[in-house]
Amino acid sequence: MSDPQHYVACLDLKGRHCLVVGSGAMAREKVEGLHATGAIVTVVAPQDYRPYDLDGVWLVVVATTDDELNRRITADADTRRIFCNVADVPELCSFILPALHRRGPITVAVSTAGASPALAQSLRDRFASQIGPEHESLARELRRLRPWAKKNLATYEERRDYFRNLVTQALG
Repeated sequence: MSDPQHYVACLDLKGRHCLVVGSGAMAREKVEGLHATGAIVTVVAPQDYRPYDLDGVWLVVVATTDDELNRRITADADTRRIFCNVADVPELCSFILPALHRRGPITVAVSTAGASPALAQSLRDRFASQIGPEHESLARELRRLRPWAKKNLATYEERRDYFRNLVTQALG
């Protein structure tokens, strides 16, 4: 059996409606993560969930220990073509959440495809310790230069090489 492969993306959820079904520490963690993106988050207690809670939702995160409910929400979301994450149950997920570390515009994300959140968190911490204020400043400066590069460097390859050289010069 081959390891599952996911298409990794960073979602812009600012102003988008998201649903969290659950209560307790795990649900609070998911709500905080969604709020940090600017998402509009609705929280529903497990016993209060109804399929219409998914109306108008971009994605749903389920943080319950009720296997039957988790499967029902997954099926409801799938029918509506809404991405669904069921915490700690990767086989019910249409997307998984990596372990994250944010420093300014830089985000380090580590995933084990749901195999071990503890390993992903350990690796995230190891990689995150390598990112300092100089990287944060460099990222901001490179973002500032992007419009100039887009206007003055005609091809993708020219822009790629330009930014690679800047990064190499800055970080040695």
